[in-house]
Amino acid sequence: MSALGRSSMRRSESLGEIDAGLYSRQLYVLGHEAMRRLAKTAVLVSGMKGLGVEIAKNIILAGVKSVTVHDPGNTQWSDLSSQFFLSESDVGRNRAVASQQRLAELNSYVPVTAYTRELSESFLAAFQVVVLSNSPLEEQLRISDICHARSIRFVLADTKGLAGQLFCDFGENFVVDEPSEADPVCAYVQHISQEPLRASLAKPKIKAMDDRGHSLHLAFRALHTFTAEMGRLPRPRVQADAERLLELAQGLTTHQELLDEGLVRTFAHVSAGDLSPMAALLGGLAAQEVLKAASGKFLPLAQWLYFDALECLPEQGTTLLTEESCAPRGSRYDGQIAVFGADFQERLGRQKYFVVGAGAIGCELLKNFAMIGLAAGEGGSVTVTDMDTIERSNLSRQLLFRLRDVGVSGKLKSETAAAAVRRMNPTTRVTAQPHHVGPDTETLYGDDFFMALDGVTNALDSMQARAYVDSLCIRYLKPLLDSGTEGTKGHVQVVVPHLTQPFGSPLDLTESAVPLCTLRHFPSTIEHTLQWARDEFDGLFKVPAENVNKFLEDPAFLEVQRTTQDLEGVRSSLQEKPCSWQDCVRWARQRWESLYRHTILNLLHAFPPGHETSPGVPFWAGPKRCPRPLEFDCDNSTHMEYIMAAASLFAQTHRLQVPRDRAAARETLRAMAMPPFQLEVAVRIPVTEEEMEEVPAGVDEEQLAALRQELAERRQALLEVGCGSTHLMEPIHFEKDDDSNGHVDFIMAASNLRAANYGIAPADWHKSKRVAGRIVPAIATTTAAVAGLACLELYKLVWGHQDLGSYCNSFLQLAEPLLTRFHPLSPLATYKYGQKTWSCWHRVEVPGIGAHGEELTLQELLDQLQGVHGLPVRTVLCGVTILYASFWAKQKREAQLARRLTQLVGGPPGAAWPPPRILVLDLVCEDQQDDDVLPPVHVWLPCG
Repeated sequence: MSALGRSSMRRSESLGEIDAGLYSRQLYVLGHEAMRRLAKTAVLVSGMKGLGVEIAKNIILAGVKSVTVHDPGNTQWSDLSSQFFLSESDVGRNRAVASQQRLAELNSYVPVTAYTRELSESFLAAFQVVVLSNSPLEEQLRISDICHARSIRFVLADTKGLAGQLFCDFGENFVVDEPSEADPVCAYVQHISQEPLRASLAKPKIKAMDDRGHSLHLAFRALHTFTAEMGRLPRPRVQADAERLLELAQGLTTHQELLDEGLVRTFAHVSAGDLSPMAALLGGLAAQEVLKAASGKFLPLAQWLYFDALECLPEQGTTLLTEESCAPRGSRYDGQIAVFGADFQERLGRQKYFVVGAGAIGCELLKNFAMIGLAAGEGGSVTVTDMDTIERSNLSRQLLFRLRDVGVSGKLKSETAAAAVRRMNPTTRVTAQPHHVGPDTETLYGDDFFMALDGVTNALDSMQARAYVDSLCIRYLKPLLDSGTEGTKGHVQVVVPHLTQPFGSPLDLTESAVPLCTLRHFPSTIEHTLQWARDEFDGLFKVPAENVNKFLEDPAFLEVQRTTQDLEGVRSSLQEKPCSWQDCVRWARQRWESLYRHTILNLLHAFPPGHETSPGVPFWAGPKRCPRPLEFDCDNSTHMEYIMAAASLFAQTHRLQVPRDRAAARETLRAMAMPPFQLEVAVRIPVTEEEMEEVPAGVDEEQLAALRQELAERRQALLEVGCGSTHLMEPIHFEKDDDSNGHVDFIMAASNLRAANYGIAPADWHKSKRVAGRIVPAIATTTAAVAGLACLELYKLVWGHQDLGSYCNSFLQLAEPLLTRFHPLSPLATYKYGQKTWSCWHRVEVPGIGAHGEELTLQELLDQLQGVHGLPVRTVLCGVTILYASFWAKQKREAQLARRLTQLVGGPPGAAWPPPRILVLDLVCEDQQDDDVLPPVHVWLPCG
């Protein structure tokens, strides 16, 4: 059996029944043992309105043993505002039956059945976890008592309009194995005892207990009494119903001062509503508690959590909501109209939004957009762009994709997601595009596109890409909703023009890099050796092949290429071309000897074990680990894994089809005689990053010229005999999601050998894949919750809220569980020119066309800025290009000032200004009073 086959078998055996290809991102959150426990847990979810289907969706994607969905009721119009697996044709059908098939399509490993009868004690006995949503108090108490007595984990969740509650009772003997999301440093077992619902109602333990949580607890209890008394929920904006609910809540407490009466009245006004963002948020929170109950991973909620987003209602004095405006219309949006009114629903339909990214967060956002009716009316539009295609690992958290979408050539995430949300809500006007958003796509996403938008949502992994989108939102004064997740952690930031800080700057968001000298010579953690191995992969199997192909196909390659290293790499690749599997094995063995023995011996010669940086201060101390050279051993599994993986990839780069025979490799290795070690006495080893950055010695032009001549003659000879094409190579691009390609096998072996050099504990295959592939741990529960929080902020943006205090940034960590919301900060770097305050959101608009129909010269522009706006300009920039600077020589300044703006920004000579166009310039000005240089001012020149 080949090395790749053996490693694949070992991975399969270690995973048991877990499908690592499907659950790879979730495995990095929960771990294998927790995933195995999930696969043994049967779950009942009762209540198939919006919240119930969210919970069921999340735990089905997570991979529990089975899910039974229960609901005795039939679909109503108001359900369609949040229940994404129901359609208009399902109105009148049983909710559980209508949802079952679509839920079952989410994960072929999880059987989903529908149940519509009463939940008897004998029926409940078949489940390890029971979830109730949208159920009356009597039913909650009855089911809770049964579950507590039988040690069945019990979760209660509910949303009413803009408020939600969550309760957990995992019994008296529940055990938590890993309470934290961090990698455990030791075995950790914690026993959790919880009271049943009946006892906890009167003496609630509320997460982050405060007056608001206490008032919501009483409001939900009073709501049950009101519903039992009236046979219905309080009617939207009916004052008598609100006062009755308040009276019932007052009767439940002896501490009237702890009851927020205004909160209870507002809760009554919206309690008939059913909102998709609230279902998404509470559904993510509740589903994570189900996963805790099933796996013993992370601390469960103890015991109540309350949440409200009543600040999403219109700001004081702006819009008056009435009983008439919130009355049902027989519409799929009735559950939302009950909260916000019919006029707001029309406003949502007219919105034009840009969704950047159609991955996990993007799918959840689009689903919520379809439910709330964003861009579902005349003039509305949602544009979603993503250049990625669908992979199998996406399916465990991206609800709009199915197994049938994987492997289809060119099946884009954006197109598939758009088609899926149109099925959820056929009136949603969504357009899919296959582009990334960056400087090279500004012709697509430029002035006309952004000026027409009402807002932008980021659903991106890259911090730099997110910052770039933010810069466009600043430029065009568009609100931005930015969301991100990592494991059970998530965040939402809302950016509002003139009101909040922007998302950030690329300098703030640059991810810290490991110093190069650490990677090359002084690794101290397995992450260092994995990064080194990842660089080694590209340096052996990607870059040389690309350079050889350029050399053979592009006659100008030798003239353009300026480094002897790359040219020597081309020469080596041509000389090393293998003819057999044995040649590949010999190459891998020589590489092994160079990396893990000779390089270390050279390092130890320069810095022996007892070396001191100064008298009494050892060189090998602190993070510097003193290495040891390795001795090759055919019987060492890691040594052989490196040989097999490296030889296989080397053969692939040279397009050599050979049997990857482990036995033949051993024979070749035993017959090899390695040349003795030769010390490299002239090599200088830098020990600090500063030394690494020192300017190297100048290029040896004579040596470079000779190398070019040699390679030019070699290419000519190959072309003359018609062998040029046979020397073309296959560059190998690292692919983390194909477990059979040997890429991660090579990196794991290369990294662990280097770790052995330095006495570092090795990494298993899964950690090697995560670090080398820069895989962000992900799980559907966090994604759903984050998307819900983002869409709550969207409501405020559509209302046009102007109070900074009504917006909320959010941070959540479902492992604890923790949900923190805080108000955004005002824009940073506010400053004054004269009496006017400026920030990154402010700009000056100056017509680019003068009074006589001609475009402005730079001098005319500066005159307007000084005379009309009082801006003494020191420097003018367009992007990073300096168009004018006061410190230039007089002749240069005068020549530049006389030029027209199109000439300055690169327009062709004599060309007319191309309308419509907006030129954005940045001015560096000086304060007239103290001559300080202040931050840039943006100048817009709208023309045409």
